[in-house]
Amino acid sequence: MIESVKVRRQCMLDFYSHYEHLCALQGSVPLKAVKANLSRGALDLTVDRIKAADWTPLLNAIRHNKTLTSIEIRTFHPHGLEESGVERYKTYFRRRIPTIRSKDLTGQLCKAVKCCLSISDVLKNLELQGLLLRERDLILLTKGLATASSLESVSFAHCPIGDGGLETICQSLKNSANIRYVNFTGCSLTWRGAEHIANTLKHQAMKRHGEAWAESLRYRRPDLDHMTGLRRVTFNGNMLVGDRGASAFADCLGEDLWLKALDLQQCGISNEGARSLLDALQTNTTLVVLDIRKNPLIDPVMMKSIIEKVLTNGNSANSEYKWLMSPSSKDVLKTRPKRRTIVLGSGPKGKATIRIGLPSKKSVSPGKKSMSVKDSYSPKPLPPGTKGFLPWRTAERAKRCRGGPVDSTEELPVKIETGIPVKVTVESASTSETEDTEDLDVVIHYPDLSESLDKISVTKNQQLQV
Repeated sequence: MIESVKVRRQCMLDFYSHYEHLCALQGSVPLKAVKANLSRGALDLTVDRIKAADWTPLLNAIRHNKTLTSIEIRTFHPHGLEESGVERYKTYFRRRIPTIRSKDLTGQLCKAVKCCLSISDVLKNLELQGLLLRERDLILLTKGLATASSLESVSFAHCPIGDGGLETICQSLKNSANIRYVNFTGCSLTWRGAEHIANTLKHQAMKRHGEAWAESLRYRRPDLDHMTGLRRVTFNGNMLVGDRGASAFADCLGEDLWLKALDLQQCGISNEGARSLLDALQTNTTLVVLDIRKNPLIDPVMMKSIIEKVLTNGNSANSEYKWLMSPSSKDVLKTRPKRRTIVLGSGPKGKATIRIGLPSKKSVSPGKKSMSVKDSYSPKPLPPGTKGFLPWRTAERAKRCRGGPVDSTEELPVKIETGIPVKVTVESASTSETEDTEDLDVVIHYPDLSESLDKISVTKNQQLQV
């Protein structure tokens, strides 16, 4: 066997060694980000700063890959900046556009992923985030999805594929036996895209009804959980789905026995669409997650009734399909703007600088307590001889003997007739009084507390049922 062919076959069994071999042939240095997550069998790359010369060995390694279980390629470059008509910033944007935005490179990436999908038996997760995929790119990917033998999860999050691109993808999803999870978050979809997904779910439901009928012959019980087809559809961030898209999903959910989770956050749904989904849940008992949060046009009572109905379906607490977590407002507040420094120029006394942004927190020494502005303020002392003058020694003695409030507090356990322990914080006037009240037992009578506790127990029982 030719030596080069032997080396290539050996390298195909190890992705990184194959990638290193291709980089050595080209005379370039392997990227550190490629090796970062290979220990768990994943290629996880943010490609905004990868140069055009570094793409050639990487794409060739992906094309012949047989060992990776996950491929995640994402870009965070915002769409629409390079199409802006402002002449002053045209060169500024052109200089910072990543190479993955070029048509040729995107096509080569999709061709490499298609070849990998057709030969790999272990690839389970494919994520392409933020890429500008064109029609020819989607056609290549759908050919790969149709021939994939082990792929379970596909994500096109924040790729502006539109309804036409989704229709192209649904042609391969319709007959796929392995893909269980699809993610179309922020893909510029409308109610037409919702109808394409609903038609795909109906097509798969018809096939699975036939399989269930065949398995139920001779008094057998069909195993619905191990049948093929989609189990989770994520449609978040598509504001034009609206009530028409929600009703399209409701039509296929009414008699569906296999779909477990449907995410519809920020989809522009109002009470009309929510009511159609609630009607579908009257006959659907297999759906575990129906996420309609972040739709401000839905009445809170309607949203609560839908979520309660979904949570009572099956054993949702132990299900593998969990509710997706959205970033909270606390995390948004944690991100503080960076300080910028503008140097005006250097002079005989040094550089004149202006700092823009939030001031940094001053470090407090452990011996000193941080004081507020009100506590740290002290008025100017009066000069001797004026009216109201007080020597500082006399003022200190007056403060010491005045017997002002002390900050010491004591927590006392309180016994209530109903049997619930309550902690009461008692502020004492001096340290001698706190020592006397340490062993006291205070009994407080609440006439209306028993009735309120009965109401609380009833609501707790309802929550436990949910």
